Parts: sequence; structure tokens; C-alpha cells
Amino acid sequence: MEVIEMTEKERQDTKMATLYELRLIFTQGEKKEYTTEEIVELLDKIATAKDQK
Repeated sequence: MEVIEMTEKERQDTKMATLYELRLIFTQGEKKEYTTEEIVELLDKIATAKDQK
């Protein structure tokens, strides 16, 4: 597995992009309330998708 070095700015940009992605999922979804399990499932999907990129 290749190790990729990131600058602090790149880390911050990645963090903000992930938070924005979560925001879009919650604001554009049909649901207005989520269970803990549903939130964890969404986080798992995002993490899995980022690993595949």
C-alpha cells in the first residue's frame, strides 16, 4: 500500500469537503430525522467510497 503525504492544508481541505458531503446528504435527503444507525451507515458509505478513489 502506497503512503501519500498530505500537507496540513490538504488535510483541512479534505476534512471540509467530507463535512460538506455529509451536509448535502442530510439536507437533500427525504428524511428530517436519522437514527444513530442510519448516520453510521452513511459515514461507512462515505468512507468506503473515499477508499475506492
